[in-house]
Amino acid sequence: MILYDYWRSSAAYRVRIALALKGLAVERRFVHLLRDGGEQRSAAYREKNPQGLAPALELDDGRVLTQSLAIIDYLDAIRPQPPLTPSHAVVAARARAVALIVACEIHPLGNLRVTDYLRRELKLDRESVETWRRHWITAGFEAIEAMIAPAPFCFTDTPSLADICLAPQVFNAERFGVLLEPYPKIRQVADVCAAHPAFAAAHPSRQPDAEPTSPAP
Repeated sequence: MILYDYWRSSAAYRVRIALALKGLAVERRFVHLLRDGGEQRSAAYREKNPQGLAPALELDDGRVLTQSLAIIDYLDAIRPQPPLTPSHAVVAARARAVALIVACEIHPLGNLRVTDYLRRELKLDRESVETWRRHWITAGFEAIEAMIAPAPFCFTDTPSLADICLAPQVFNAERFGVLLEPYPKIRQVADVCAAHPAFAAAHPSRQPDAEPTSPAP
């Protein structure tokens, strides 16, 4: 399998965590989201992922999977151990809810193509865009803080889909200047994730294409 990846993409970060948890090795090809107007927008990449987003996972037979949660679901199906969804139905639903808050409500509103539009079409300055990003992260984190019950991960004693989505969003929150002090449970989970080998291996700073940190685009 081939993972089309970018070190600072939180969606790709989720998939890297899942791959590490499953012990699956894949070839890596890097899609720079900023170079030359964004390599993800190239015709060659759009043949693989029509949305022009990272990540994408190309299977051995050439078929390509897109969207991080769909890719993670596929990995859970082909390598059931360790499971990424809690066995208890209610806990599983709560874990999915946290994952969806991150992947469907926080992350998309601060994604590069959205913030590019805010600057280009709506003429917002950098500080206004950063205020926008922080607002939606804070709104999501307030809900997640009320929902999770660290044990020591979001809901259980092993990582689940909730943790796979939350850890990268915490990375983004810190990058965008969101204070985490109001969210002690999120901070606790983030610390537990940071100490886990799979999460540590997937961290953006440890990727081959990592670059020196710079202000958010």
